[in-house]
Amino acid sequence: MRSPLIVATLGLLLLADLAQAHTLVATSNMIINATQRTLNFTSDTTTSIRDSKIVREAHDDAASFVASDGEIRGAHLEAALNTLRTRVPEARDASDQVLAEAILAL
Repeated sequence: MRSPLIVATLGLLLLADLAQAHTLVATSNMIINATQRTLNFTSDTTTSIRDSKIVREAHDDAASFVASDGEIRGAHLEAALNTLRTRVPEARDASDQVLAEAILAL
């Protein structure tokens, strides 16, 4: 009588572990894809943008923007977004989220 109960319990634990592993893989893939997008954009930016005072000053605002999922938009970030879109052709079509992540990666 106990044997089927033990087998059923072990089976449920195995299924739970598989579900958690699948969730971990999906989350990891999302993080890797976001990082690749950021790195691809960052590698295309010029050294002058990386050294731009306006872009460097936007780091904290970019962090707040990314952490708040776009809810917090600081003045430094707005200035940096405008600068990037003016100076870097690839940035003109990029979303604010991608640009903020690129600023954080600089």
